[in-house]
Amino acid sequence: MARVEIPQPYDFELSTERFRAFGPDLACRWHEGALHRVIRGREIRIAPAEGGVDVEPHDPWIEAEARVLLGLPFDLDAFAGWAARGDPVLAAIVARLRGFRPPLQPDPWEALVTSITAQQVSLHAAFAIRGRLVERFGVLHEHAWAFPTRERLAAAREDEIVAGGFSRRKAEYLVDLARSDLDLDALTPLSDDEVREAITAVRGLGEWTADWFLARHLGRPHAWPAGDLALRKAVSVLYRDGEALTTEEVRRMGERFAPFQNLTAHYLLLAGRVP
Repeated sequence: MARVEIPQPYDFELSTERFRAFGPDLACRWHEGALHRVIRGREIRIAPAEGGVDVEPHDPWIEAEARVLLGLPFDLDAFAGWAARGDPVLAAIVARLRGFRPPLQPDPWEALVTSITAQQVSLHAAFAIRGRLVERFGVLHEHAWAFPTRERLAAAREDEIVAGGFSRRKAEYLVDLARSDLDLDALTPLSDDEVREAITAVRGLGEWTADWFLARHLGRPHAWPAGDLALRKAVSVLYRDGEALTTEEVRRMGERFAPFQNLTAHYLLLAGRVP
């Protein structure tokens, strides 16, 4: 076991809320007050501890992925200071959600599959459908499943995926992505626009998917998923007195949150879920 220090304040339960809010996430599973995830073929347990978290088992590769998963790349002090100086609405949310550090998705393949499952359905439905995919094609360890590999899903039949609750079209998108030439590791050094271009060139992956990939996998500061329905509602309620807003209007409004659009999106979304 090793202690991973996290800048304080840090609220472990609040920061891992999204792994429980919409149903169980079998690949990032909450069990008896700790988060379980399979990293490099080993199930790890991440539990709250004084000044950070305890990670067991531990090695440098495990710690590196755990740090990404826990959102350590974000500079929350700079974000909170910026909000306090210029945006009273956001400053109040940051104060209310004190200790929240948005988690990131360390694996690019899992990030894209997650987006496909969430297209045009509620997040509760998406978690359930993805859970069945993980159970059918992943590998169970003690408490968590290793997420299905790209190779495993490339070899799957669309009928097998549909049997787990995917629509026929989404099953096609998933298999097409698995068999595509998209080099996920090569996306990291690209600019935001280049990442969007590469992702949207794949059938079934649109701007919404690309924006969330930038936000939740790459952790890009300017990522702003303006097409996300929940984010549009949050912006509408908090900044426009409930006025219905288009995706383009929300995209333009994102400019006011520069250079912290990504963190702003995470905080606005959580504010709508946590009283």
